[in-house]
Amino acid sequence: MSAPGAPRRRRAADTAETKRAADTAQTSPLKGGRRPGAGEPDTNGGDSLRARMRAQLRQNRSTFFVYVVLRAFVLVALVASLLRGHYESVFYCLLSLALFQLPMFVQANFGIELPSALEIVILLFIFAAEILGELQSYYLRVAGWDTMLHTVNGFLCAAVGFALVDIFNRNQRFTFALSPMFMAVVAFCFSMTIGVLWEFFEYAGDQLLHMDMQKDTVVHAISSVMLNPSGENVAVTISGIEDVAVNGVPLGLGGYLDIGLHDTMKDLFVNLIGAVVFSVIGYFYVKNRGRGRFARQFIPTVPETGAAAEAAAPEAEPEAAKAETGETARGA
Repeated sequence: MSAPGAPRRRRAADTAETKRAADTAQTSPLKGGRRPGAGEPDTNGGDSLRARMRAQLRQNRSTFFVYVVLRAFVLVALVASLLRGHYESVFYCLLSLALFQLPMFVQANFGIELPSALEIVILLFIFAAEILGELQSYYLRVAGWDTMLHTVNGFLCAAVGFALVDIFNRNQRFTFALSPMFMAVVAFCFSMTIGVLWEFFEYAGDQLLHMDMQKDTVVHAISSVMLNPSGENVAVTISGIEDVAVNGVPLGLGGYLDIGLHDTMKDLFVNLIGAVVFSVIGYFYVKNRGRGRFARQFIPTVPETGAAAEAAAPEAEPEAAKAETGETARGA
């Protein structure tokens, strides 16, 4: 037979342990631990963020291996570009190195857990877009390279949009739940919004910096109301175009040069395909919670350990106080 005060002592020990777990969750920078709030001192030092980022990276060997290999390639390209005096290529290399830090920064600074597969795809996407696409001219040398990247972009943005809604939906502080269909629609709209904003960025680069981000297309037929000699709002079609002359000089392209329209619409269309694919996957992931193994590889999450500890802490303190008071009374 146990002593009369044993159950209370066990409850006191359990509540004290819960409180310690909550304190650890508040100070731990990894796995969902809370960052110091406004006005709270950061006792980790000036290099704490960098240390947390490195720790997050080393937790997964496959991600760390991909990161090290791609970073080595970028550094080699950076040195080669500096020696050749290609400063635009130097900019793309530095941009790639900075973007490589983004997944680690998000995990270490915001307590969001990125699946390993998502991290690797993001790193490969950055390398394919900036180093292979820009430095090695894969956008021109490899057919469909730009199309492939925009499709992957739509897929990834839908995953991020879905994760944002999913994190909100699973938060216990809110008293309503969002349906799987609503979450899929929001993820789709988020992905398409990012795609449209990117096309705005490309257009601004072409107009302000005289770049060619919206790649041109050679077409052999055009239709325009501006070709109507009567000035009516009726399109006139010219087909069989074999060449176009500018200021009396033939361009020699074998057709009419379309300025970016076809490229923009194609990019948005493949972005739509990627967004639809992941939105459908995400729909079934939520509908059958816990069964979507493929979806879990691409949906960021907030670890429940820190959140659960913080939620349990307020309830643990009164119980601990009661147990301590009971022990004191018996001792008296």
